[in-house]
Amino acid sequence: MSSESGNEAAKANPALEPLSVLVGNWSTTGTHPMVPGKIFHGRSSFAWIEGGAFLIMHSQIDEPEIPSAIAVFGTDDKTGDCSMLYFDERGVSRRYEVSIADNVWKWWRNAPEFSQRFTGTISSDGRTIVGRGELSKDGVNWEGDLALTYTRLS
Repeated sequence: MSSESGNEAAKANPALEPLSVLVGNWSTTGTHPMVPGKIFHGRSSFAWIEGGAFLIMHSQIDEPEIPSAIAVFGTDDKTGDCSMLYFDERGVSRRYEVSIADNVWKWWRNAPEFSQRFTGTISSDGRTIVGRGELSKDGVNWEGDLALTYTRLS
């Protein structure tokens, strides 16, 4: 990891090290229950920014039903919490909590009238992530959301 800005704070954040398994370029395929029978194709990339102080994700889906997005991952040194700030082409902006342990990557948000969660299982060789999203409009009942499979390109 190298510093892009020359700022002394542009250095590796050791609390983000568990996310290093995501760094690289991925092809994605997915499904969404609101568009039955359709397979979505796209790509995602994860890269360190500011010398590893943060991790950035760029996500693009070729079909218009699923928005392209950008997310930045960072941590709170006092609580140990990892967060993802998400923004997509619709102008939707959200904050998610993030964890990664035992080859399982999770992100979630609990918000009135629209909670979401995603669980991705990382293959032992780190070349595939099979993920499933869910959403809840009442915080109690959960239904399917975007399911994505990531396949490492580099």
